Amino acid sequence: MKAIYILWLRQIKRYLRSRSRLIGSLGQPILFLVALGFGFGPIYKRAGGGNYINFLAPGIIAQGVLFTAIFSGIELIWDRQFGFLKETLVAPVSRFEIMLGKTLGGATIAAMQGIIIFFLSLLVGFRPANIIMLPLAFLFMFVVALFFTGVGTAIASTLEDFHGFQMIMNFLVMPLFFLSGALFPLNDLPKLIDTLSRLNPLTYGVDGLRASLVGISHFGFAVDMAVLSILSLAILSIGSYLFSKIQI
Repeated sequence: MKAIYILWLRQIKRYLRSRSRLIGSLGQPILFLVALGFGFGPIYKRAGGGNYINFLAPGIIAQGVLFTAIFSGIELIWDRQFGFLKETLVAPVSRFEIMLGKTLGGATIAAMQGIIIFFLSLLVGFRPANIIMLPLAFLFMFVVALFFTGVGTAIASTLEDFHGFQMIMNFLVMPLFFLSGALFPLNDLPKLIDTLSRLNPLTYGVDGLRASLVGISHFGFAVDMAVLSILSLAILSIGSYLFSKIQI
């Protein structure tokens, strides 16, 4: 447990020291909130949907968590190329603890990113429906972060260079985001898009955030949390297996 705590703390300290990375990762969510929120807001309102920024903000928060969490795998490749990972792996600690500590650290950073985006969204007009539900929203942020950090770590465990990771992530991240219902309601979708959305793990994170922040849910709290929890346990198991196969 001590090793997990040390690795978790190390991940957070490393991220907080990189101010340029912290600030840069907020650029895209703010752009989406402002450009899409105010650009499509009048159209959404005339269509009877109400306040589009209130609908959009939970999806953009989930996007910020997704990007930060899944790209945390790059740090694993970085450590591997420059020898830092070798120093960690030769320590008298199980690889599962190392992987878990790194994953929890990445998930905590991604959840913090989501909380920052939440507060920034308040500046552009987003208003949560019930402040009492905020702890549940933060919990959803962390579970989403945990799952996608696990995905990033699992993929990075099988790669040795940055280029392969970037190609896989670009192929994976954008479809996950656009098919999650972050930008549009999930009601009355074409059958193919509806099926893809239901198979998308991020969909349940967006739905859980939207339910806890604005009171709109397509699947319900229980389904969202159950799906994310089961998938998180599964990806941690897969990630720990792949991590244990890393050669040093």
